[in-house]
Amino acid sequence: MRPDRTKYFMGIAKAVAARSTCDRAQVGCVLVKDNQIISTGYNGAPRGLPHCDEVGHWMDNGHCIRTVHAETNAIIQAALHGVATSGSTCYVTHAPCINCCMALINAGIEHVYFGDAYRLDDNVLNHFITAGVSLFEVDGHQ
Repeated sequence: MRPDRTKYFMGIAKAVAARSTCDRAQVGCVLVKDNQIISTGYNGAPRGLPHCDEVGHWMDNGHCIRTVHAETNAIIQAALHGVATSGSTCYVTHAPCINCCMALINAGIEHVYFGDAYRLDDNVLNHFITAGVSLFEVDGHQ
């Protein structure tokens, strides 16, 4: 059976997550505009720096801070290639953290679909609501 667009793009986000170099949470993100993929990102160390799967995790307050998050990497990739993100939709395997939430808002993302509600909190929800960004949890994305 042909998947609807949400399942299709969430499936691609899951495939992108397989490239992650942090085994604590492999996260993938796909930015879509006019039903076309404009950028992808996964969590991993900044370019040229060692990855978690090479040297271990760099932990701070229960979070691995060695990696750039998938949503931020997708926004950065779009910027590097001159692709506008304003008006696009984000499909991400895990709910955005507060920093990614703010980056998505500033990038002009209008809708966010996420799979795992990992550490989703009221601050993220309130920021998206206040900014007018639609947030949708996708069941059974994996």
